[in-house]
Amino acid sequence: MDKFKKIIKKRSAIFFIILFAFVYVNNSSLFTKQRTGKPTILAHRGLAQTFSMEGITNETNTAQRIHKPEHPFLENTISSMESAFKYGADIVELDVQPTKDGKFAVFHDWTLEYRTDGKGLIKDYTMDDLRLLDVGYNYTADGGKTFPFRGKGTGLMPSLDDVLTKFPEGSFLIHIKTDKTEDGQQLVQYLSKLPKESLNKLAVYGGDKPIALLQKELPNLRVMSKATLKKSLISYIAIGWTGYVPKACRNTELHIPLKYAPILWGWGGRFLNRMDSVNTRVIVVGGSGEFSEGFDTAEDLKNLPHNYTGGIWTNRVDKIGPLFYK
Repeated sequence: MDKFKKIIKKRSAIFFIILFAFVYVNNSSLFTKQRTGKPTILAHRGLAQTFSMEGITNETNTAQRIHKPEHPFLENTISSMESAFKYGADIVELDVQPTKDGKFAVFHDWTLEYRTDGKGLIKDYTMDDLRLLDVGYNYTADGGKTFPFRGKGTGLMPSLDDVLTKFPEGSFLIHIKTDKTEDGQQLVQYLSKLPKESLNKLAVYGGDKPIALLQKELPNLRVMSKATLKKSLISYIAIGWTGYVPKACRNTELHIPLKYAPILWGWGGRFLNRMDSVNTRVIVVGGSGEFSEGFDTAEDLKNLPHNYTGGIWTNRVDKIGPLFYK
């Protein structure tokens, strides 16, 4: 009996040694094809005014707490996107809100009071009405003593049509700022009319309901919501050690806080290679990923893996882009 137990114990030890070796070799970037090139730079809201993240919540009026302006651009405007691309952005993120006349306004908030001289909800106005507003009206860096962008943002709120017409070759990440199925249906109808080559340059993220509809109706479009992200990462952590990429991880968008990324099997080059093979784009973000923290300084970039070539989220493409185009 003792001899039998010793044999079982020995075989178990050998099994676990072999399993450990397999998992290590199968997920080490030391044994994978080395990646070359620069990271994919995603510019959050184009080139925007940044703001203090201290104590921020979903209800915080960020226009009322901006840092002292270092550039003249306002988020989600044509000029901010144009500048972002010039500084080296590969992708520009923008926010969309449905309007009264069935269009999509490119604007962050569902209400107008936070940033503009208007009042009420975006959905209660036509796109022509919204173009009359000053989108820089309520920005302040000193608690309301001065408003440096007042009078400079009139007519600058674009529609999604305006953006895609202005940048026919541009790549965009569209943030649908609602969680209503009917808004997802409106976006499905809009995107379905685009040429395939234009649709291939787009990805969409947002609430669970509209994204579920987009995923169903436009299966080749990269999409992401909290639900899809959670399902993707849990599935991958469960079986990704084998090298198999779960269905939930395929043809999607993954925004991963850098502090959590190391727990992913093969993190670094091997993980990125796996995601590339299933048409999934990986973007690393700062903080917890909840409040759009990004890689905004040269110091932030030091935390990335060596030779990282996935996507990086930045709020300061003017500072980050030139570092890769010296």
